Amino acid sequence: MTSTDHFDVIVLGGGQAGLTAAITAAENGASVCILEVAPRAMRGGNTRHTRNLRPMHESGAFPMEGAYGFDEYLDDLLRVTGGETDHALAELTIRESEHAITWLQDHGVAFQPPLSGTLHLGRTNAFFLGGGKALVNSLYRFAANLGVHTVYEATNIDLNISGTRFIDLTYQQESNTHRISGHCLVAAAGGFEANLDWLEEAWGPAARNFLVRGTPYNKGNILRQLLDAEFKQVGDPDQCHAVAIDGRAPTYDGGIVSRVDSVPLGIVVNNAGKRFFDEGEDFWPKRYAIWGRLIAAQTDQIGYAITDAKADGLFMPTVLPPLKSKTIDGLAKQIDIPAAALLQTIDQFNAATISGSFNHQALDDCRTQDLLINKSHWARKIDTPPYSAYPLRPGITFTYLGVAVDNQARLQVGSGNACENIFAAGEVMAGNILGHGYLAGIGMTIGHVFGRIAGKEAAKHAH
Repeated sequence: MTSTDHFDVIVLGGGQAGLTAAITAAENGASVCILEVAPRAMRGGNTRHTRNLRPMHESGAFPMEGAYGFDEYLDDLLRVTGGETDHALAELTIRESEHAITWLQDHGVAFQPPLSGTLHLGRTNAFFLGGGKALVNSLYRFAANLGVHTVYEATNIDLNISGTRFIDLTYQQESNTHRISGHCLVAAAGGFEANLDWLEEAWGPAARNFLVRGTPYNKGNILRQLLDAEFKQVGDPDQCHAVAIDGRAPTYDGGIVSRVDSVPLGIVVNNAGKRFFDEGEDFWPKRYAIWGRLIAAQTDQIGYAITDAKADGLFMPTVLPPLKSKTIDGLAKQIDIPAAALLQTIDQFNAATISGSFNHQALDDCRTQDLLINKSHWARKIDTPPYSAYPLRPGITFTYLGVAVDNQARLQVGSGNACENIFAAGEVMAGNILGHGYLAGIGMTIGHVFGRIAGKEAAKHAH
């Protein structure tokens, strides 16, 4: 074991939230060390796979299009969460997000014009030039110039917490054990989505059919230790950001490119050939995150997104091409579901379709009527070959179970009581704001806002 190193602030996790906390703490005069469990080439956690964040803004200055004010933002959040949020922390997040673009630009991050397609995000979300990997590289570069020390492949981190106060920790690297102490700890090490055993505790055997589209390194080690130390828990183990992704994606680390965005433009059936939810309920960014949970509830945790030629080119291109056939019968054989059942479902859907003015960029008047499950918008007959199908599986991005924090990002130890020197940012505390549902880009917003708060408060406490 090496001699004990000491820092003002130790940050656990090298994704966007941890990097933001580290940079902010260093800019406020603190000595900072980041412990990153991944190797350097895989650093950044789930941030590597991101494309944008959702900032409040009152003008349409680049890279935004139009205004997205506080009231509209809060209304969107309350709608997707069903009100399951800490209102004070949610409002803090939204208000502070107004400064996110300027801060990121000042720290080397570049932006690009918004992407088009079924995302409808040009007005609400700011897209990183080069995606999340470019953002991660820019922030690491800035952190290094500030003197932030980063340790990669820091595994088996073991926290020494006395009561509710962080003392020091040990970690392993290349079979060697190291100890470091710090005035403050910032937990930004993510959730437990890559821990299939823990997912199975919450979801049952169905979890074994889940795909993890994020980093394989988020096993929940730090979260488990904080909960075992009896810091206040927030969120439920079975609540998570779970989207429908291509069922052919890898078990881990498929990333955002594994998502399938064709759902609003067609129908989704289970392996019995039956529809089970309204594919056109609302704009895709507000509803896409419910589809992982919907697929998880189906037999064998699989579904199929069915479209015809009219949908081609109207959604984000996918990495893997769809399965295609000139006939519905041929498509059913490719995806191994009963052809008669799929034909019946499509015939009933086509017969119930009410023609209107199709516009996939608006809540149009193309819908169905008299079906057990109607489609509210963007309903068009599936009658133009070739027909396409994407197999869908639940793709877990991040989990909502976490630790409760206050408006200074301090961990909570009871009603109205806060820990003295442990702070949290990012996924490990996102459940304070996201008790249920998801709003595209808000995960990165939470990480940014609370990363800055945690870094500032930790440096202040250290001094």
